[in-house]
Amino acid sequence: MEYLVATRPEGCVFCKASGEDSDRDNLILFRGAEAFVIINRYPYTNGHLMVVPYIHKSDLADISNSTLLEIFDLLKRCQEILRQSVCPQGFNIGLNLGKAGGAGIHEHLHFHIVPRWDGDTNFMPILGDCRVISEHLLDSYDRLFPFFNKLSNHDEK
Repeated sequence: MEYLVATRPEGCVFCKASGEDSDRDNLILFRGAEAFVIINRYPYTNGHLMVVPYIHKSDLADISNSTLLEIFDLLKRCQEILRQSVCPQGFNIGLNLGKAGGAGIHEHLHFHIVPRWDGDTNFMPILGDCRVISEHLLDSYDRLFPFFNKLSNHDEK
């Protein structure tokens, strides 16, 4: 409900978050050269991450091959980190292009990686018109950040 009734901020939430120096507040777990990893503020499940290019574009055709390569490398790394940290049984990884394609933020391309577990759908969305997330977003951040921090330190060596 918070997302549905909230006043939309001016400008792009991804550009705003990546342009600030408060990664924990903005839920940014990792900053690469051309893309970053951020926790979805309105997740489908715990550990729902997004990989977002810094460049503000809405179409794959406008994204350089080097950016796409980094995005897919980060998706692969996210998958491994989520396997280690939250032990999912599967994943949904995807991209929604355009408003009609289901993109909630259609003006800035971003990829979702959603950890999944057998039987993780529940009755709350149907009966209660809400989603149940078992861990606070900042707790998720604190659980995942050490894994991404190791990734950053490993890349510097």
